[in-house]
Amino acid sequence: MMEILGSLALILASVLILAVITERFFIPSLDAISTRLKLSDEVAGASLMAMGSSAPELAIALMALLSGGGEHSDVGIGAIVGSAVFNILVITGVSAVVAGGLQIHVYSVRRDIFYYLVSIGYLAMVFFDGQVSLIEAILGLVGYCFYLVFLALFRLAMTRFKKIEVEEAADVAGASEAADQKSLAIAVWHRFETVVETVLQRLMGAPGQNFLWTFLASIALIIVLSYLLVEATIVFSAGIGIPPVIVALTLLAAGTSAPDLIASVDVARAGRGGMAVANAVGSNTFDLLIGLALPWTVALAFQGLGSIHVGMEDLWISIGILVATTLILFVFLETKRVLSRREGWILLLLYAVFVFYSFISGTAV
Repeated sequence: MMEILGSLALILASVLILAVITERFFIPSLDAISTRLKLSDEVAGASLMAMGSSAPELAIALMALLSGGGEHSDVGIGAIVGSAVFNILVITGVSAVVAGGLQIHVYSVRRDIFYYLVSIGYLAMVFFDGQVSLIEAILGLVGYCFYLVFLALFRLAMTRFKKIEVEEAADVAGASEAADQKSLAIAVWHRFETVVETVLQRLMGAPGQNFLWTFLASIALIIVLSYLLVEATIVFSAGIGIPPVIVALTLLAAGTSAPDLIASVDVARAGRGGMAVANAVGSNTFDLLIGLALPWTVALAFQGLGSIHVGMEDLWISIGILVATTLILFVFLETKRVLSRREGWILLLLYAVFVFYSFISGTAV
């Protein structure tokens, strides 16, 4: 029992500290780097900022792959697939419930959901035979490069036809009517965040000034904490008698996505519903194409592995859930271009069903 409680406490503490490092140090340092490189908002958001918000999932996938000679690679896959389910159902659902409905940018949502479905198709193709080859891994990286080009071309086309400006103006107008009240849970989180940030500030300094050192120190800490998370997940899952991939699909995925949830709720309260949805869908594309493909490429290229085995029993179901929930979200968003509070509750109910089924199926193994 003590081993189970200890590993659970380590998981929770690591997730919380990871969130602070990512939000307060890693992402600001990436922002400073993108400013120095003079990257456009679209490219910076889809590359450096996406890498920042998805750094925990990426590091967990890498550590899981390298741990035990690749024996626990499904933990990293489960964390990313589970995080994608959490983002689609919980982040958009909670944002809609809290804000009383989300007004969205129809063209941006169509763009993001289209390419996200493409990334799910890539995942299904790779997992088809239960083995990941080096060519398949590299294909994911190439796919994300195409996504960056796709974003740039889309931005150019929308600017030309004056659609983005109209939508952004409506977004700003809605923001002026938002309330500044925060829930107790968010207030407690910000309090914890301040305490941890104060301690870490002594080590890493101000991200805006010492951005290179902050960037490197953040990566080192994220890797260490991700390693601890993988090991704690394996111990915890063994203690409660379910496969590690189930814990990764649910507990680990929800924990690493918590900062994105808080950020999306904040912008949803401010009347920027389109940003909340984009944050959920856009980060999923990065997770599937880079968060999985990059660790696979590193392992296959530098460890001399011919291929990487992936267990598909639980992951195939999750891929089906990814497709189904994405299509449900798309239908909800296309109806009057609003994600209503009732639809938000439906998404949350679907996530509860997903978690319940995952644990039931895991305990039956």
